Amino acid sequence: MVTSHDPGNPDRTAAPADGFTALDECHRQTLAAIAKIEVLVDRLEGNAPDPATRALAAEVVRHFSTTARQHHIDEERHVFPALAASGDSVMQQTLLELQQDHHWLEEDWMALLPALDAIACGQSWYDVETLREGSAIFVELSRDHIALEENCLYPAARARLSAADQRVMANEMAARRAARRG
Repeated sequence: MVTSHDPGNPDRTAAPADGFTALDECHRQTLAAIAKIEVLVDRLEGNAPDPATRALAAEVVRHFSTTARQHHIDEERHVFPALAASGDSVMQQTLLELQQDHHWLEEDWMALLPALDAIACGQSWYDVETLREGSAIFVELSRDHIALEENCLYPAARARLSAADQRVMANEMAARRAARRG
């Protein structure tokens, strides 16, 4: 069992001091994963997937099929309700937008997943231009979504949730991840 913080994999760490530490780390990993998508698509232009490209695709598939999905669940379980209860109509509209983003991101991911999984497995039935177009939409929405959360949502939630509530959030998130691994 890993008992120290491993910034390369939040699913294999002890509970951070507060839940926002884990959420922020996931955003950093997601930004790295979307950069990998861009690199991967560029590598495929006119080329079959080499072992490095296949490995890159597998990393992207793993991140968005597990960590990113769990991240959205964590936000909707821990962050959104506290802010929805605030009565702030602007914040409530922002929450609706972010929830819609979660649905669009999942839908966009499900459209990209078959091609990226095929690349990870060394198959070549995908269409690079379709992958490029779909990934551009997914990447842009991901970056915009993260920016909105980090600039609006997280500061408001940090101010609203007590330190004890943030520790409970961190412990619950870590316990769920440990149960998933076990």
